[in-house]
Amino acid sequence: MRLSPRFTVAGRLVALAAILSAPLVASAQDRPIGGSFYAGAHAGIMFGTAAATLSDPIGIGSQSATNPYGALFGGVQGGFEYVFPSRLMLGIEADFSFPNFEDASKVLSYRATPSGYASEEYEWLATLRGRVGWAIGPWTPYVTGGLAWMSTRWSRIDLTSGVEDANPANVRVGTTVGGGLDMRLDERWSARLEYLYTNFALSGFAFGSSPARYDTRYDLQRFRVGLNYRFGDVDESKAKKADDRGPLSFEVHGQTVFVFQGYPPIRAAYDGPNSLPNGGQSAETWAMSGFLGVRLWSGGEFYYNGDLLQGYGVALTTGAGGFPNGEAQRAFPYPRYNTSHLFLRQTIGLGGPRETVESDQLQLSGERDVSRLTLQAGKYAVQDLFDNNAYANDPRVDFLNWSLWSSAAFDYPADSVGFSWGFAAELNQPSWAVRAGYFLVANQPDTNVYDLALISRNGAVAEAELRYQPFGRAGAVRLGAWMTNAFAGSYADAVALVPLNPGLNANDTIPLTRRTRTKYGFYASLDQELADGIGAFARLSWNDGTSEILAFTDVDASVAAGLSINGARWGRSRDTIGIGGAVNALSPSHASYLANGGLGLTVGDGALSYASEFVAEAYYSLKLFDGVYVTADYQFLGNPAYNAARGPAHFFSGRLMARF
Repeated sequence: MRLSPRFTVAGRLVALAAILSAPLVASAQDRPIGGSFYAGAHAGIMFGTAAATLSDPIGIGSQSATNPYGALFGGVQGGFEYVFPSRLMLGIEADFSFPNFEDASKVLSYRATPSGYASEEYEWLATLRGRVGWAIGPWTPYVTGGLAWMSTRWSRIDLTSGVEDANPANVRVGTTVGGGLDMRLDERWSARLEYLYTNFALSGFAFGSSPARYDTRYDLQRFRVGLNYRFGDVDESKAKKADDRGPLSFEVHGQTVFVFQGYPPIRAAYDGPNSLPNGGQSAETWAMSGFLGVRLWSGGEFYYNGDLLQGYGVALTTGAGGFPNGEAQRAFPYPRYNTSHLFLRQTIGLGGPRETVESDQLQLSGERDVSRLTLQAGKYAVQDLFDNNAYANDPRVDFLNWSLWSSAAFDYPADSVGFSWGFAAELNQPSWAVRAGYFLVANQPDTNVYDLALISRNGAVAEAELRYQPFGRAGAVRLGAWMTNAFAGSYADAVALVPLNPGLNANDTIPLTRRTRTKYGFYASLDQELADGIGAFARLSWNDGTSEILAFTDVDASVAAGLSINGARWGRSRDTIGIGGAVNALSPSHASYLANGGLGLTVGDGALSYASEFVAEAYYSLKLFDGVYVTADYQFLGNPAYNAARGPAHFFSGRLMARF
């Protein structure tokens, strides 16, 4: 007997309802039945095509073309999902993604005519999507779709006059669809692999200073990996197993740091390109970071850290060799993503006594041999391993001034935000350690492009550390030496070319002197406990000062010292007071270069009445509650940028740091 179409449809609806309502037998690893909110972070690669038309009536009319796009990105997401007894998952999610920190990553499209060059850059891309999936044990495959928004800026440079015409940020609306796979890691955490296709239909902008118009359309593909944390009640005995330190066990940490800093008007005979403005200024920086550590095998560990970075220091992070905000080295006008750490670490135990390792951002908890050999390869900060100090080492928690949290004359190998790819080895013994590393360098001063001439241009660092306990008080001294071979200019040669090229200054001539040059230096770092809760530190650093600073700051010699006082003395054991000072100096050829109009990475007033730069800093770090600290900071800066014709400057700062 043949059923009627009406009966067939009704029967199917009844059957579907029965399936959705029927509970399945759940395993221990199944995603829990019910609803939960979650939040997390992601990183990935976006690529696609951009169709762009530049309508420029002056000369040639409209020109259309399609250009490819491809770059890394990172961001955050949050949402709600509900798992039915049948294992059907329904959810809704919102996310924000930001371009990678390289300047090219934000440029979606570009087009040029003989009279002008136009481009469109994006600041962020967000979506609001529904999600439908099916929970299969720890796995949940799903499909997703919804709306997309992208904040962009159109700009055009007139190639005849050099005038730039740009619009304020505008928000474009598009659509997005895709799918992915969630994997439940434990009661709280889940990992994700996801694909999204996003389309932004034709839209354009008419420039006000010319009859030109720029129209674009985008088809974008995104592959990304993510990590999510589930809120709400869970079985904590399953959420974290203290004795589980086997392969693929993992630990997650996060933090955010906000710094607001300013100074009142200063005495100044003039301002230059890299000067602290004499009228005073304030600025803020913000960073949000996620850290993932995974145990791969015995002694083998993988680490990833992604950062979202935003803001600038005062004067766009210029005006002093000892710059007053250590977080300003890694900042941008709006949030940008950076893969700051991506490396493998292998620890080889050599036997003997063992020590406990506490869980930290770049350290898995557990135990290890005190006598050990550690190998590390990948992307990280040179100062993760070298030039450490117990009391002055991290601008997120202690001193803010570049001359105090680091050896200022140590021009360590790094890109423009302070990281590099390299390999390092460390041999640790109970009372001493030696370590050495080889790293990539930037292809010219202060860039984010690595020089791949690996044999002729590179950076090498070596350090010896001696630990001791005079009168039962812990102390350590570290002696380091470094050498960088890089494509850089000579200060003396640039000055010598100035009289031979009328109308040019040393900043104009130094690019003419760039070739492979060797720069070298040394540093010493000391920390010593003086009494319960009181520690002292000192640093000394020097470099040859003949060629351009490549990555850090314009200091050729520096000496610094100070005290760190724990608040246990007044009943605040998690509070800290820090007091320190530094004197920075330049080599004669470096000072002559600045006096002849040269610009460094952070200094250059156009002229110079040379004097050593003086820094004094005091801070109070107050613990509000677990993981949250607020800091009040004051700094005195004498002869900023080594110029006796300027300053002194008084800096007042507030810092808020939260971490888990």
